Amino acid sequence: MSLATKYSPEATESKWYAYWMENKFFSSKVDHSKEPYTIVIPPPNVTGVLHMGHMLNNTIQDVLIRKARMEGKNACWVPGTDHASIATEAKVVAMLKERGIDKKNISREEFLRYAMEWKEKYGGIILEQLKKLGASCDWDRTKFTMDADLSDAVISVFVDLHKKGKIYRGIRMVNWDPQGKTALSDDEVIMKEIASKLYYINYRIEGAQDQFLTIATTRPETIMADVAICINPNDPRFSHLKGKKAIIPLINRAIPIIEDDYVDMEFGTGCLKVTPAHDINDYELGIKHKLPVIDILNDDGTLNEKAQILIGEDRFIARKKMAKLLDEAAQLDKIEDYKSNVGHSERTNAVVEPKLSLQWFLRMEDITKPALSSVMDDIIQLHPPKFKNMYRSWMENVRDWCISRQLWWGHQIPAFYLPNGEYVVAKTKEEALKLANEKFKSYYSLEDLKQDEDVLDTWFSSWLWPISVFDTDIFSTGEKNEDLKYYYPTNDLVTAPEILFFWVARMIIAGYEYTGEKPFSNVYLTGIVRDKLGRKMSKSLGNSPDPLELIKTFGADGVRSGMLFSSPAGNDLPFDEKLVEQGRNFSNKIWNAYRLVQGWEIDPKLDGNENEAAIIWFENRFNEALTEIEEHFQKFRISDALMATYKLVWDDFCSWYLEMIKPAYQQPIDQKTFDKTIVFFEDILKILHPFMPFLTEELWHQIKDRKKEEALIITAWPKPKSFDFKIIAEASQIFEVVSQIRNTRASKGISPKEAFSLTVNTKQGEIYRNFEAVLKKLANLSELSFGEKVDNAMSFVVKADECFIPMGDKLDVEKEKETLQKELEYTKGFLNTVLKKLSNERFVAGAPPQVIEVERKKLADAESKIKALEESLAKLS
Repeated sequence: MSLATKYSPEATESKWYAYWMENKFFSSKVDHSKEPYTIVIPPPNVTGVLHMGHMLNNTIQDVLIRKARMEGKNACWVPGTDHASIATEAKVVAMLKERGIDKKNISREEFLRYAMEWKEKYGGIILEQLKKLGASCDWDRTKFTMDADLSDAVISVFVDLHKKGKIYRGIRMVNWDPQGKTALSDDEVIMKEIASKLYYINYRIEGAQDQFLTIATTRPETIMADVAICINPNDPRFSHLKGKKAIIPLINRAIPIIEDDYVDMEFGTGCLKVTPAHDINDYELGIKHKLPVIDILNDDGTLNEKAQILIGEDRFIARKKMAKLLDEAAQLDKIEDYKSNVGHSERTNAVVEPKLSLQWFLRMEDITKPALSSVMDDIIQLHPPKFKNMYRSWMENVRDWCISRQLWWGHQIPAFYLPNGEYVVAKTKEEALKLANEKFKSYYSLEDLKQDEDVLDTWFSSWLWPISVFDTDIFSTGEKNEDLKYYYPTNDLVTAPEILFFWVARMIIAGYEYTGEKPFSNVYLTGIVRDKLGRKMSKSLGNSPDPLELIKTFGADGVRSGMLFSSPAGNDLPFDEKLVEQGRNFSNKIWNAYRLVQGWEIDPKLDGNENEAAIIWFENRFNEALTEIEEHFQKFRISDALMATYKLVWDDFCSWYLEMIKPAYQQPIDQKTFDKTIVFFEDILKILHPFMPFLTEELWHQIKDRKKEEALIITAWPKPKSFDFKIIAEASQIFEVVSQIRNTRASKGISPKEAFSLTVNTKQGEIYRNFEAVLKKLANLSELSFGEKVDNAMSFVVKADECFIPMGDKLDVEKEKETLQKELEYTKGFLNTVLKKLSNERFVAGAPPQVIEVERKKLADAESKIKALEESLAKLS
């Protein structure tokens, strides 16, 4: 079958994805004869479309799942989407607004019908887009966090945790999103440094016309909610004010001056206004000193009647107006520019308000303990492990999780309120009625019960994900089904560090709470995809390319490999389109390499003995590279695994091996060499497949017409064999000689077609004899001989060997001395680097023995080379 001159990704990708789907290669069923390998997808928001972060995350997952499948494991990658309460509700509200419908004017049931309509139309977009990337998910297992069975699981868990006393209802200070009009957990608040103002406000002292205190605040619009002024008891500046009262400007209400060493004497003016309803620290201070609470903000961030002034104004407009009013009343001392960290809603980007609110909470102190120890003890491993300290810090300082949200889209809280002001928690209204009548010895009817209007935090469903995608009955029965017994715990989770606490920690908590086991063994934390300026890619900045356009231009394989070229775990990926261009070039290199091999004519009469050294070398080099690749995979160095593969293919196979065995122009090749080359090519396609699935499957079938059972996607992954490091090192030395000869030709203007002789001064002549055919072919040598010196010759040193190229009267002795001197200085610098490494006790104690051995070999080679270079210089002097 003749190969097209150019690789066409678009046609290839659609063809092979359809083939894989048709033959159910992504499908997984319980099979106890096979070891399971399971990944659950971090469910993208149902509102989402593919972005660069998804591209990186899902490429890594696909690499892992494809390799496992080829290793003969029962690979199961479960896809799905998250209902994303806040984000989806915002989308549906916007859709209704376009239709002239106000959410306030319709019922909950009507709204949910519209929401499901929106979900059915747009909800599956991102999963379809993942197929373009080559994601080999088991699509028959696709889940949605509001599927009936998954929803039932969420309600069962709420009921269970409430029965255990771990869920409670109470008034607490929460993070409030005035735009989404809902509470948020601490983890849904993103802190951003913003340019702000510090307002210095004068508070008069009661009963003293000329005395006042100056308070520095960033929020003058909240002074009407002040209930005290706090000073540090150790601050001599304010000792005369102890026990007195201050007057709030504009509304003229007297508030006490209290003392607490919480006040930082160095910040601002050294005293603090206490507003318990609108600051978490003030709230704690208020509890300690038994202060009243005055909440002056409505749910939408406007001022309410308790503010007394500026009623109905938005908080930010009120801030500006308040500054003006204070200035007019001569109670504004000054305004300074100030940078402050301000919480923003992760979903709506609105500035978050601390707010006292009646909400549902999950007690976190005890339930988190198994999840903390499992990560600290490496039962679950984070990759890279640098995130362990961050994880521990969060888990040791965890606060109760606010799990209720003031929305309609989501899992409605199964709490039912009674006419007597009490409530009961049950899975259904009927169960709640029975419970209520038993508990209160009453005869309520269904109409007497009113279900809580709020829904549960989205993460309260996705924390069950590794369990609920396989089994939802376990949460009510406590018994595992066959799927859960087989696939759980899952193997590896690939996600972003920013949801380590949102999602990863909570899945671990739920895993131990409901199965007694970890949910996964490894957590691979990807970095953030950033632009060339280091900014996080986002739609608002307009700095993110369209992933589907990238795939169209560079091919899915080019994009996949391009993104992985520089994305080590936990480190951000500085994206440049040149990376995916490099990926496309790599695809073309592989394609053209096969075209070259395919185009050779075979002569069965040829013995091919001259290619034996090349074949033996590449066989050893392949196994060395495969051993390295396997080690990278085991340590979750996916980027390094790709780079090792890339170097093996581009440098060793294409640049050296194919050149070594390539027949002369229009000449045939022997059968033995050709067959061996095809075997090598097939092995290369196998280790490339997880990274570049489409191109490799195409070439795999081009090599020969294969049956379904021989598809590359299910072909056995090669096992590393032992290799001879000596052969690899010898070949490397020969390649360096070839490179030096080519450099000499280029610097002296000698044509590559002009053959010349080479004399080598060496004690290891067998290396050159073993590779004599290779050396003569690649360097175009007429003769190879051995001797101590050649007159009128250029020389260069490789390892400890001096090589001479006769130049006759073309030799410039001074220039030759200058070249040798530069090489000598460079080699001495290299030697010092190796010496420093070997004198570092921590490096020697921690590095594997083979790494130490390589460094010692470098040391010996450098010392030999320095000696040979010094001798060469002496001969020219």
